Amino acid sequence: MPNSTANRLATFVERLLGAPLPIAVRTWDGERVGPEGPTVVLKNRRALRRLLYAPGELGLARAYVSGDLDVEGDLTEGFRRIWALTRAGELRRVQLAPRDWAGAAGLAARLGVLGLPSKPPEEEARLTGVLHSLRRDRSAIAHHYDLSNAFYQLLLDDSMAYSSGYWTSEEPGYGLAQAQHDKLELICRKLGLRPGMRLLDVGCGWGSLLVHAAKHHGVRAVGVTLSAQQVQHVRARLKQHDLEDRVEVRQQDYRELTDAPFDAVASVEMGEHVGEENYPTYTNTLFRMLNPAGRLVLQQMSRGRAGDTAPGGGAFIERYIAPDMTMRPLSRTLGHLETAGFEIRDVHALREHYVTTVREWAETLEFHWAEAVALVGEVEARVWRLYLVGGALAFEENRMGVDQILAVRPTETGGSGLPATREWA
Repeated sequence: MPNSTANRLATFVERLLGAPLPIAVRTWDGERVGPEGPTVVLKNRRALRRLLYAPGELGLARAYVSGDLDVEGDLTEGFRRIWALTRAGELRRVQLAPRDWAGAAGLAARLGVLGLPSKPPEEEARLTGVLHSLRRDRSAIAHHYDLSNAFYQLLLDDSMAYSSGYWTSEEPGYGLAQAQHDKLELICRKLGLRPGMRLLDVGCGWGSLLVHAAKHHGVRAVGVTLSAQQVQHVRARLKQHDLEDRVEVRQQDYRELTDAPFDAVASVEMGEHVGEENYPTYTNTLFRMLNPAGRLVLQQMSRGRAGDTAPGGGAFIERYIAPDMTMRPLSRTLGHLETAGFEIRDVHALREHYVTTVREWAETLEFHWAEAVALVGEVEARVWRLYLVGGALAFEENRMGVDQILAVRPTETGGSGLPATREWA
């Protein structure tokens, strides 16, 4: 119907975007417009009100996680179509000029969606204080990692590794748990761990590397994290595996570390939370913690080139998932490490491995959907559905990367202590 709510919206949106609708839209009156495939369902007028007051990614995210907007069909395919237009340069950023605002207000009035802005979902982060101060960083970490240990146990494999796996086989029966085991083993080989060595894990998560390195390589280890719930979980795991005399876990900021030196240091997908201004302090600390010829394995996500407009991942990630996160280009991370005094010995791209890893998590979430909702609520479960689907696609399309960097603290005479061959490969 030419004058239906769906057609009026489609006409306005296509003019605003400068492109045809990439996915179909169904409005609350049941009318549908757009191509075959995934369909955005506007379940009520409040969905449009959220978009009116927060055009673009944030408004869409608020409408989706609150349940005012849904998607019928393949959510990944919907994202893929939108990003295909972006890459082709056909989809402009949503920036309402005065004329567009007037048109939007007029359309909103005709559709009966005018009113006060809807309150953002409670699940949005609301941090206060100085950016990357100790207090604010603790709040940022708590927002994501203290969500619920039970929820993460539902989502992750038994090792509780919350980082990219290393997929080494396509044989039937090889799955996420083995890929995470192989990732942990790869890190230990790169670090050259041997019985009696002292290992530091900065941002130790739920203790996957600490437990693996102590059990399989005989090291003594210290892990630090800002998450209270992670510390609680790791201590229980250490007791379960009879490792309390060899492994210590602390709720501690990397800036508070004083007990150098260690023979090896690992930091797995923690540097994203440090912030650009504090990153030199972070890399200097990692360097200071190491013995001469000690090795560092830094696994870290990257995003775009220098000047990327969304180093935090975009409005949705920054509000709902990881507030204050910064993903820098790989080249900038390497520069920080070299400035701190490290010699870069190897860079191992794992981007494709993260696609498979995140999709495994997404499938697990869907399979255990009712349990996830019972643990964290419908809104938070929808946050994670959006996060995992969008994240896997970002890695697939090379909008985000992840790399394992092997670096060494040289001796005074320039020695690295590393073998001449890549024994860990």
